[in-house]
Amino acid sequence: MFARWLYYFFVTLSALGLIGVLLAGFAGLVIYSNLPSLDTLTDYRPKIPLRIYSEEGQIIGEFGAERRNVVSISEVPEHLKQAILAAEDDRFYEHGGVDYLGVLRAAYSNFSAGSVRQGASTITMQVARNFFLTREKTLTRKLSEALLAFKIEHSLSKDKILELYVNQIYLGHRSYGFAAAAHTYFGKSLQEINIVEAAMLAGLPKAPSSYNPISNPKRAKSRQLYVLGRLHKLNYISSNELSELEKQPVPVKKQSTAFAMRAEYVAEMVRQVIYDRYKEETYDKGIKVYTTLRQLDQEAAYQALRKNVIEYDRRRGYRGPEAYIDLMKYSGGNQEKTLDDALDEINDSDDIYAAVVIAAKPNAVQAYKKGGEVIEITGDGLKFAQKFLAEKKDPGKKYITPGALIRVQKNQKNVWHIVQLPEIEAALVSIDPNDGAIRALIGGFDFYKNQFNHVTQAWRQPGSSFKPFIYSAALEKGFTPATIINDAPLSFSATQTGSQLWEPKNFDGKFEGPMRMRTALTKSKNLVSIRILQAIGIQYAQDYITRFGFDASRHPPYLPMALGSGSVTPMQMAAGYAVFANGGFRIAPYFIKKIEDEKGNIIEQFQPVAVTNGAKRVIDPRNAFIMTSMMQDVVNQGTAAKARQLGRTDLAGKTGTTSNFIDAWFCGFQKDLVTIAWTGYDEPKSMGNNETGGRVALPIWMDYMGPVLKGVAMAEYKPPNGVVAARINSATGFRETGGDMTEYFLSEQLPPLNENPVEHTPKVTRDLQDQLF
Repeated sequence: MFARWLYYFFVTLSALGLIGVLLAGFAGLVIYSNLPSLDTLTDYRPKIPLRIYSEEGQIIGEFGAERRNVVSISEVPEHLKQAILAAEDDRFYEHGGVDYLGVLRAAYSNFSAGSVRQGASTITMQVARNFFLTREKTLTRKLSEALLAFKIEHSLSKDKILELYVNQIYLGHRSYGFAAAAHTYFGKSLQEINIVEAAMLAGLPKAPSSYNPISNPKRAKSRQLYVLGRLHKLNYISSNELSELEKQPVPVKKQSTAFAMRAEYVAEMVRQVIYDRYKEETYDKGIKVYTTLRQLDQEAAYQALRKNVIEYDRRRGYRGPEAYIDLMKYSGGNQEKTLDDALDEINDSDDIYAAVVIAAKPNAVQAYKKGGEVIEITGDGLKFAQKFLAEKKDPGKKYITPGALIRVQKNQKNVWHIVQLPEIEAALVSIDPNDGAIRALIGGFDFYKNQFNHVTQAWRQPGSSFKPFIYSAALEKGFTPATIINDAPLSFSATQTGSQLWEPKNFDGKFEGPMRMRTALTKSKNLVSIRILQAIGIQYAQDYITRFGFDASRHPPYLPMALGSGSVTPMQMAAGYAVFANGGFRIAPYFIKKIEDEKGNIIEQFQPVAVTNGAKRVIDPRNAFIMTSMMQDVVNQGTAAKARQLGRTDLAGKTGTTSNFIDAWFCGFQKDLVTIAWTGYDEPKSMGNNETGGRVALPIWMDYMGPVLKGVAMAEYKPPNGVVAARINSATGFRETGGDMTEYFLSEQLPPLNENPVEHTPKVTRDLQDQLF
């Protein structure tokens, strides 16, 4: 009887097994018949982001949900292939899509561990899942994955499958594919990574958020060591090589600084233009945009602006910690994780890092930096913030104590210092005056802190940097650089100014009496500028400035217009000064040279209106030359004399400082490069006494122009036809045979020789004389 029951049991079990197999087979047939087409794989068209390049072809930005660089399998280094196979599927070239030995090995390992510690997905199964399936953990999905793997193996070669895997797999920080990850984490192309970097990348597919070297450097290192161990076990590397490779550090280059240069404001300008044209296709069709930016110029502009903004900020003193974190409530838990979480929401600013103070004394501060590094700051590193480290604390003052959020930076000697993020903003734009190509553009101190583009969006008062346009109008009206104008006090009613009673003053508070117009511009005399505007007519001046691209409505027709009381953007000022630099032509700044599709075919090619190609002449070339000559004196002996340190004779420009030191400018040029520098607070307020354009903005301009003009031949400004040089008396402006200086005149305005200075009358009308004096 027992034997009979045993027989029935085995028959039943066999029948159930057969039914199970038949059902599984039927389910497999049903699932297989409903598997998706492999067209997505055979005609692989991945989402490729918008990429933006400098003029030299260096990448400066990209936009898209998926950061991806598609490569062929032949471009993948052999050591990376080995690392991927060692980490994910060492029998990839032997199995047919499902690795049965791997399944048994994983099952044994998981049974021994009492938990799921190993998976059995092959690279082919991962390709199937990534392209066609969800990540839900169900038996149906797993069966579909296996069947798809068989189908893929039947249709594609092993190398093609591996190529798809290399390009499609997600590896953290928006990086899809190993080429994108190499760029994101190491700032390198795929071909440039070494074995230790390849091992770190190969460890990412298992859990990109847990093992990527930016978010979790310790776990990333642990995973990398596992992959190196697998490479050794599979005889790809020797024991000695393993020992050496395990010791090698892996320098991580964060994605925010992984581009060839810092040009976030320009990249965003490009993104807006491309989105207006191509809408959502902007982000996944692999569009390439080549800009007019030059790497040398952009890097010099970035460094110049940050250096000088930080120097200004240090002059204003330390303001105290940015915030405080309660360390006590985390004392019983994982403080390192807590501090990392607290710092995770706080952006670093290039080489200025956020850190949390964990111990503070008057002579030493210990601080925790994102990623687990504890740094110590002593000596000179504490000087800037020393008053905030006092042992006796005044109530209400923000002291540096444990939990304080501070900023730290290494100096050139690799020593940590306490610093702070500046509150003030600045901008720089540099263009080629011959066609308007933008060579450098920095819209603010830190794009990730403030996306407002001060070059194109900030409407500010230009102050005295606007005077050259008024002086140019005066030349058009018959003035000469030798015209004598009285620098004496004036008073105006509200109807003349558009606001209230006005008694303008010169910056230095001094009145120097009659002087030549050239001297007045060199010294930036306000009273002279006002008398000039009175003489030529306010309405005439308002119309005249539109030749340079200014909006008349933003420059009300009142006398303060002579001192730059209207509103301009730095980009407008660049276009305006370009007219002087290029000899009188109006050009339009532009920043896109060409647009290509993903295959490199040109979609659009920009043809700028240039001096040699259709640009409209808006002022007389003689006017442009004489104004340039006058602005050269501003640099040589006037308010911008500091620029002589650059050792060049071909620089011209004008400083600008608005009332109460709210805006500071320097607008200047060399014959082939116009550069505008501006500084001020977003919420307008005084920058402090004597924080003038010459002190705050000019150094930015100089630190930019110095490197970019190094090695550039000195330009010559030759007088155009119709300009004559004559000797004059510098004190009177009269033309004299024995004059002590040379001045330029329009040929038709050349004054007669002064034989008797007492009887000489300047060649202007009596009415005009009355106004000027």
